[in-house]
Amino acid sequence: MNHVIVVDMGYGDAGKGTVVDWLCSREGSRPVHAVVRFNGGAQAAHHVVIDDGRCHTFAQFGAGTFTPGVRTHLSRFVLVDPLALAAEATHLASIGVSGALELLTVDYDALLATPYHQAANRAREVARGASRHGSCGMGIGETASYALAYPDDAPSVGDCATPRVLARKLTALRDRLTDELGPLAAPPVTDACDAYRAFADRIQVVDSSYLAGLLRAGPVVFEGAQGVLLDEWRGFHPYTTWSTTTFANAEQLIAEAGQTAVRLGVTRCYMTRHGPGPFVTEDTSLDLPEPHNGRNPWQGPFRTGHLDAVALRYSIEATGGVDAIALTHLDTASRHLELRICRAYQTQGHAAMTRLQPGPPRDLDYQEQLTQMLLAARPIYSSADGDWPDVIEQETGAPVVLRSHGPTTADKTASETLIVRRMAA
Repeated sequence: MNHVIVVDMGYGDAGKGTVVDWLCSREGSRPVHAVVRFNGGAQAAHHVVIDDGRCHTFAQFGAGTFTPGVRTHLSRFVLVDPLALAAEATHLASIGVSGALELLTVDYDALLATPYHQAANRAREVARGASRHGSCGMGIGETASYALAYPDDAPSVGDCATPRVLARKLTALRDRLTDELGPLAAPPVTDACDAYRAFADRIQVVDSSYLAGLLRAGPVVFEGAQGVLLDEWRGFHPYTTWSTTTFANAEQLIAEAGQTAVRLGVTRCYMTRHGPGPFVTEDTSLDLPEPHNGRNPWQGPFRTGHLDAVALRYSIEATGGVDAIALTHLDTASRHLELRICRAYQTQGHAAMTRLQPGPPRDLDYQEQLTQMLLAARPIYSSADGDWPDVIEQETGAPVVLRSHGPTTADKTASETLIVRRMAA
């Protein structure tokens, strides 16, 4: 079956949502019938604008939801926030997309991201002061770390239909976090239980066998959250997420169903980053504002800079390669001819560095060494020397199969290569 995995090769915000929307809205004999989310949770912000001007920032629903009939499945790797899901469904309904919850399935084993996780996450980030990690403040890291520390007590989606079990787990969660951090700004357990039970009554909770059937039914798009350079193991520690942002989770799910997929990497013609951490090519003189991306109280400023080919090649190598690339924001590049490309770094006491060496799996000490090196590195710039798609293909060795000159499907052009042939097969 012709499945596609969509992964951001940078620090996030490269345009995964608009790429997923395009994939799902394409006409053909085998249209996409579902989007599977395979990491992260309510912290995702995939902004989609459709041809009639309506827009929505997708967090937990798949970014193909504007296309009638396209389902969303939240896999076991998603940290599910039912309250945020309900709010997202309400906004979708307000712009004419009704019934989103009826097209949603959620894996029984997916963890719940609760108001207690969120409150603890924010308390810790505030306590870090100037050493903040750039958290989104949505409780994602807190949910993941609590599940590692107390696997038997971590609340899951399956618990929503069993009030007694859910109340016990939420009470234990609240009490442990309160003992550690002090009073939390979160609702009473009884209120949370009522809300979660109502959530369970509205959506379809499924077991692990469901996804295999979904994949057999027709083409599926796997939509990732955040970006490879923020990955919990391959990103630049500690300015990372508690989530696997590479292809790994999606490929595990696909392999369990005995299927394969195209690996589609997404990148801009320049770099962005939301929050603190290494950003070698950041250029504060660039005037590239975005209405839906700006400063927020948890991540801080939205940062922009020139294309970092060294970091792009690192993310591709660290994930095991890509089959093809979707290149976004070509319209911005056409208006800003001052955009350059960094093909090497200048590091203290060393010759120009053209490659970042991926480290051993799950070696955070190594990743932190990369972080310290990158914080001190300086870019060595050159001009793009040609069209941006040609430049990206030269730097990565992968074909650019989708070119995005704006936010809507009408702003996209596709090459008749790997992904297009397979999606139309």
